[in-house]
Amino acid sequence: MRTQSAVSAISDGAKPPTLFRETVSILAQSRTAVAGALIILVFILCAIAAPLLSPHDPVAQVIADRQTPPFSPGHLLGTDELGRDLLSRIIYGARISMVIGIVSVGISLSLGLLIGTLCGYYGGWLDRIVMRLIDIMLAFPYILLTIVIVAILGSSLVNAMIAIGISQVPVYARVVRASVLAEKENDYVAAERSLGAGDLSLMAGTILPNCLAPIFVQATLGIGDAILSSAALSFLGLGAKPPTPEWGLMIASAKEFVTSAWWIVTFPGIAILLTVLGFNLLSDSLRDALDPRLRD
Repeated sequence: MRTQSAVSAISDGAKPPTLFRETVSILAQSRTAVAGALIILVFILCAIAAPLLSPHDPVAQVIADRQTPPFSPGHLLGTDELGRDLLSRIIYGARISMVIGIVSVGISLSLGLLIGTLCGYYGGWLDRIVMRLIDIMLAFPYILLTIVIVAILGSSLVNAMIAIGISQVPVYARVVRASVLAEKENDYVAAERSLGAGDLSLMAGTILPNCLAPIFVQATLGIGDAILSSAALSFLGLGAKPPTPEWGLMIASAKEFVTSAWWIVTFPGIAILLTVLGFNLLSDSLRDALDPRLRD
């Protein structure tokens, strides 16, 4: 039991384990979490060190080398239909995908935290009106809602990030609201209020810190969803524009070469698969690590 281990640690003169340390320890013992973290780390390193790792200019066209097969001299993963090095484009595509995932989740998480906290804490007419609007947004399929928002804003990579972020707001708002509703009824909140704590102090300093577990899990999962959604939008022509080395756009521009040059479509698809898989594995393990019923 966690309580017994903490008491034992105190009796031995050692510091009791913190929630962060316990979570990291549990994740380190999980093969699923380690596998997901390693996959994410590889793509993050590719994104950060893209100029150092990329063997060629990702947008440089060498028509004489077009559709060069994988493992050719100078082109480990081959080249695309315009002679651009596929490995270089995938490496630079990791930078774009990571930025899209982080920015999109940042938008949805910020708005979701604000909406969910206010509705969960105050309730009443504010909660009823806002939650009905959230229900309307949830009634639309996620990708359809994203396409509608992009169509309104205009097709571009920046607008795609905004659209993905807005489309994910209902999920975060619901998660935060449910957590706030559960936490605000606890005795420690009533004790803080009896000591004169204001609404802002209770929400930001008392309630929200105890709602972070499901928020972290949803945010980790949301980054993978955002990367997949951005690839889908680019594939449909609503995201990145040529010659941007974005994975979805790379697949879209090479779909007619599936039979003649399979590698042009396959390797960007594998990059998308591995990235989303990494975030899903880490999110699943993080949920288990932060679940009190599984920790005790």
